[in-house]
This record gives sequence, C-alpha cells and structure tokens, in this order.
Amino acid sequence: MAFSEEDIPHILTLFSAERLGRLSQLTGSSRAAIELHQETLIAGAALMSVIATVEIAVRNAVCDNLSQHFGVPNWLIAPPPPFSWRAPERDKGTKALESARRAEYAKLTQAEKTALDGLAYPNGRPPNLSHIQRVKDRRKHIQVTDGKVIAEITLHFWKRLYGPDYEHSLWRPTLKRTFPDKSVKRSTVADHLENIYQARNRLAHHEPVLHARFAEAVASVKYVTEQLAAPQSGPNTPLANLLADQIAEAERLANLLHDRLAAYKQNP
Repeated sequence: MAFSEEDIPHILTLFSAERLGRLSQLTGSSRAAIELHQETLIAGAALMSVIATVEIAVRNAVCDNLSQHFGVPNWLIAPPPPFSWRAPERDKGTKALESARRAEYAKLTQAEKTALDGLAYPNGRPPNLSHIQRVKDRRKHIQVTDGKVIAEITLHFWKRLYGPDYEHSLWRPTLKRTFPDKSVKRSTVADHLENIYQARNRLAHHEPVLHARFAEAVASVKYVTEQLAAPQSGPNTPLANLLADQIAEAERLANLLHDRLAAYKQNP
C-alpha cells in the first residue's frame, strides 16, 4: 500500500485508536494494523457485492410471489383483506412510500411543485402554512410506482416475512413457493436470511465479518442461491452459477486475511 511513515500518524488520527486498537495490539505495528484494516474492508466489499445480489434476488422473488398471491396493485401498502401486515411491516411500507415520494418530489421543477398545490388545497391554500407542511401536503399527491416503493424497502422487511409471525398467512399459502424444494422449512430459510442480514449490517457499517461470522454468512448465501426460486435445488442453479466466481473470490480474500491474522497470533 502506497502510504509513507509520515502518513501513519495522520491516518491513525482519522481511523481512531479504538478502531485499530486490536490490530495494533496483535501486530505490534501501526503500519501492519492499517494494512490489515484495509484488507479487511476489501474482503468485506467482496462479500457485500454477493450479499447485494442475494438481497435483490430475494426481494424480487418475494415481490413476484406476493403480487400473484394478492392479485392487486399497491399490495405493499394496502393488501386485500383478510390479510393485514403486522405493525412493523405496515410502518415500513408507509415509510417506503413517503421516501419514494420524497425522491420523486426532489426531481420536479419549481413549477411542477407549485402545481401540486391545486391537488393538495382544492379550496385554496390555508393562510400561515409553513413551508415544511406545504411540502408534505404536496408529496401526498405524487404518484409513484410499486417498483419505486419496493426499492425503498430494506432486507429487514423481506427476511421478516419468513419469520413465525407470517407462518400461516404467507409461508404456507404462498411464500413456500419461493423455496420450491418441499423439504425446505420456513425456520431454516429464516435462519439463513438472518445470518445474511446480520453480515450485511456489519459490512454496511464497515465492521469486519471474519472467521466464524464469515463462514456462517457464506454458508447462508450458498443455501439461498441454491434454493431460491429454482426448479431444482443444488450448486448449479442460475443464481448459484451467477455468483460462483464472486463467492470464490470473497472466500479467497478472506482466507488470505485469516492466514495473515493467524501468523501474527502464532508469532507475536
């Protein structure tokens, strides 16, 4: 890595002693600690790209399934009775709709934004209305596609649908079709999605996913890629084939990093 000895004090300040503390203690070298820190981020980025693809695939598989099951547009916000979302998922849907509208509102010209007043205030704009409230009222009348709302939903929402709360209302009547192998249990899917979710969150916050955490995350990724929406389960499903090289590269980088860490532990 192209940084000099003169750069090290400044880098240590930017990264913080706490963040590099364990690596510095392990290696006895600030330079080595910084190098290992960067290698950890590189390995994490390789795993994150795999998880991103899995997240997209899960989201789309679930959306295709539920779109057919509910048979109505806007099922994320207003599913047909007797089904109803539990409060956490209902709130996520409402926030996703607002976020999608906010993104669309930001793209409008000032004239287009002003034109929304006619919809928001058909009897005329109330006096002494704050700008913030006016913007909120305008955004309520922006039409957004289901796809744009769904894109705002995080993996936390999708993995929750495989939890016990939706065993009878979603898994048994429809979602089990997203994992067609009849031997697959909802609880197994839920456990693997939880592992992926936890790894994703650590990586998104630039925290390491190594050793047992890495092995657990990769095992769960492989399980999903070998089972999700595939006519035949196994290591050669279309999704597994797509990600095979990326998974292998993530494993290679992690193994190199693990070996380096182990060498320092063996030779303190």
